[in-house]
Amino acid sequence: MPNHLAGERSAYLRQHAENPVDWYPWGEEAFAKAKKENKPVFLSIGYATCHWCHVMARESFESPAAAEILNRSFVSVKLDREERPDVDAVYMEACVALNGSGGWPLTLLLTPEGEPFFAGTYLPRENRGRQLGLIPLLQAVEAKWRRDPGSLKKTAGDLTTYLRQEAPAGESRLDPELPRRAFEQLRSVYDGEYGGFGSAPKFPAPQNLLFLLRYAHVSGEKEARRMAERSLQQMARGGIYDQIGGGFCRYATDREWLVPHFEKTLYDNALLALCYTEAWQEGRFALYRRVAEETLDYCLRELSTQGGSFCSGQDADSEGEEGKFYLWTPELVKDVLGEDEGRHFCECYDITPEGNFRGKSVPNLLLNQRWNLLPEGYGDYRRRLREDRERRVSLGMDDKLPTASNGMLLMALARAAKAFGREEYAEAARKLAGFLLDTAGAREPERLAALCYGDRAAPVPGQLDDYAFAALGLLELYPLDYETVLLLQAEALAEQILLRFAAPGGGFYRTSEEAQTPLKRPVERFDGAAPSGNSAALLLFELLRRLSGKEKWRQAAEEQAGFLCAAVQSAPMAGAFGLLGLIGQLYPTKELVCTEIGGDRSGLLEKITTRFDPQMSLLVKRPGDALLSRFAPFTAGCGPVEGKPACYVCENGACSLPVTE
Repeated sequence: MPNHLAGERSAYLRQHAENPVDWYPWGEEAFAKAKKENKPVFLSIGYATCHWCHVMARESFESPAAAEILNRSFVSVKLDREERPDVDAVYMEACVALNGSGGWPLTLLLTPEGEPFFAGTYLPRENRGRQLGLIPLLQAVEAKWRRDPGSLKKTAGDLTTYLRQEAPAGESRLDPELPRRAFEQLRSVYDGEYGGFGSAPKFPAPQNLLFLLRYAHVSGEKEARRMAERSLQQMARGGIYDQIGGGFCRYATDREWLVPHFEKTLYDNALLALCYTEAWQEGRFALYRRVAEETLDYCLRELSTQGGSFCSGQDADSEGEEGKFYLWTPELVKDVLGEDEGRHFCECYDITPEGNFRGKSVPNLLLNQRWNLLPEGYGDYRRRLREDRERRVSLGMDDKLPTASNGMLLMALARAAKAFGREEYAEAARKLAGFLLDTAGAREPERLAALCYGDRAAPVPGQLDDYAFAALGLLELYPLDYETVLLLQAEALAEQILLRFAAPGGGFYRTSEEAQTPLKRPVERFDGAAPSGNSAALLLFELLRRLSGKEKWRQAAEEQAGFLCAAVQSAPMAGAFGLLGLIGQLYPTKELVCTEIGGDRSGLLEKITTRFDPQMSLLVKRPGDALLSRFAPFTAGCGPVEGKPACYVCENGACSLPVTE
């Protein structure tokens, strides 16, 4: 018999609708029941494409024995972390405080008031060696709550008091040494043999790579560039990159990037596509363009919707087995390509009879010494194998349409469209912007939603990262068509950040007051699996400062930079994405204002835009364009010269004499 999740829109919640556990969705009804019946709350947080969430569901939440205890003595609540990332952030902080680390599934026990007294991640059904099992935990808490609930409530109260304490802000000031120290910290954990940072499991961390590329560009630090490029090349060779269909998996389970955790997420692929595009813009290495395009092609092919938006991600499992969709044997390859071509392909991509993952093979180029000089025709081989793979049992899809992740992909699509001259990317970027503006609500920024389902916004108010990345996406789209209204719409979103999210101690809360986040309104100081909203806000304010020349954005950028410098002083690499904005303040920038005559931009503009320079911003002024002067008042006096299109080089809101050739 279905529980209370049957009518939910979230794919993750619907996955649990037939469990014998009497699940409730997050909300007042569940906590009212807990208070009325004086029961603790069992809270399980995950998401639809999470492999270990599926494992725990099969082991425990489909178990009549576990369900009996949960239904008898607890009120059980399921939460999709991507529907309420703020709730997840607060309880993840509790998990890290108690255990030193976190992850998903996130497993918590709460008082009826929502205060946590236990937090963990994946738990097997029974004790496994020294690992606590779910049923023994529930039995112990059941007995303790009956005999001595006061001790559990005291633990919950003490932990809640700790969570509500704001971390010392430190002195809010601009630290010009922070980018250099972030580089040195990344260098200290850099894997010189295989690229990336740390050991297994190894995450791509695209914000770190973007920072290194940008820092190398402005500082001339060649080692920063080398670290980024080595990481990009090794990831592209490894099994973490889908060699057959394009796109990246969530992380590698080993140091060498060979065996991935097979789940794919939109935000990872969006930011990695941006990384590879920017790397190509700097050095024109063909590999980077190929990987960027294949990653974006994967998103367009697998994650896109008819409305122009993109789904949250794809599952790691198919037919109940992790990675089954992605694995090959020599026989499977030869069935598609034939004996000779199949044998050569297997030799190239390390597909062997013994396999490298549970008796089958994850295709990779790690052992191929000529990995960047693949023979002609291999692109067609990969296409044929992809088309054959598509006939397998398809991967589960998380059909949520998260605003922040779609904003990240808009950044990547728009940049790639401009860099590679790909009109299909430009058209996809325009459609995605339309989704963010009209369906997600960015056209009326006070109504921006955190996510959508299909053609409807979910009743979850937009959070800090939703506002920041939607605005950054619109700014990245501007250089495609030079539509001034995009600048104004991005500015309106940024104004809502100042109005709705400002925290008294500096920086910004993750949520507005209307979100009703439990325990506290979190202020995220560090980048996590994706860049924090505070990092994204700094980059947004800095770009608006440069483009508009307005004092308001100069002040906002400097204050946010001071907050970030204080927040990540002890661990500067933890704010890598925000450092992109700090670099803009520390190194010289230029703004170009180019004028049009009757839509004619001349060859002058095209020559300018083919050169990549992250410290240069560009505005195009069309005849009669009053909107540009409204957005950037310093452009009011810029116009054609003697009937010719002209370009003005501007710094700090002051423009030099125009250039016409």
